[in-house]
Amino acid sequence: MRYGKYRFIASFLVVPLALYVVFVVSPYLQAFYISMTDWSGFSGSQNFIGLGNYVELATDARFWRAMSHNALMLVVVPLVTIALALFLATMTTLAGRHGVIGHGGVRGSRFYQVVYFFPHVVPVVIAGVLFAFFYNPQAGLLNSVLRLVGFEWLTRPWLGDTTFALPAVMAVLIWGAVGFYYVLFSAAMKSVPSDVFEAATLDGAGRMRTFWSITLPMIWDSVQVSYIYLGIMVLDAFALLQVMLPEGGPDGSTEVVAQYLYRAAFTEGRFGYASAIGVALCFVTLLLAVAVLRLSRREQVEY
Repeated sequence: MRYGKYRFIASFLVVPLALYVVFVVSPYLQAFYISMTDWSGFSGSQNFIGLGNYVELATDARFWRAMSHNALMLVVVPLVTIALALFLATMTTLAGRHGVIGHGGVRGSRFYQVVYFFPHVVPVVIAGVLFAFFYNPQAGLLNSVLRLVGFEWLTRPWLGDTTFALPAVMAVLIWGAVGFYYVLFSAAMKSVPSDVFEAATLDGAGRMRTFWSITLPMIWDSVQVSYIYLGIMVLDAFALLQVMLPEGGPDGSTEVVAQYLYRAAFTEGRFGYASAIGVALCFVTLLLAVAVLRLSRREQVEY
């Protein structure tokens, strides 16, 4: 009887597992094999060179420079995005009317959720085009507003300056992501029983103490997963950068690993080397997920 049950379950799993192997596992294995060849991508010959591409990658200054840009974004974008999303969620979800901490939230909180979420709906390509015009040194809105309010000395070619090009792109990434995580954290906060906040208020806990000791620990799982997803987004970040700064920015100051991979494959005709870059990027992404899950592990809060 038990054997028949397992066979029945296996009959439902075999098709999904087969599809997963064919369309997910197989491409990964194929990419790893290609990374060990000198395939140009435009010929039928693939000479096996073993770990040659990885040896070259280890001493490739351009790759490590692109990785350093990804690393900087990996620190700034998730931290700023999560901090802003937590602040907005706390202010609109838990900052109850008349100063009372609770689920009431501020008046019009649903409207704020729609407004803040809207940037996340805008396609990345459209956002890239819009902000490329926004940062335009001559006709862009940013410099125009700075001139209007008398801060002309602050105007500059934002995407043409090696110092400000990458921060300008990171600002766009944060703008597009905050709304989604604001809604996510708001939903997580609403799932916390209001009795907990009432008890904290009766014990004399202020807003900051309540946030650090009650709110944040109870929604920590959401924050942890958010950092992983934001990290994956930043490690890719190809579409936005390719639209705003297709050549890697001034003096390569904004080139990320995904852009370098694209150029190695489709500009230089080195698909084997590009596959090695992709495998390395995949490994870094997995390493990030494991590191975040282990380093940010906390005791489970029951309620």
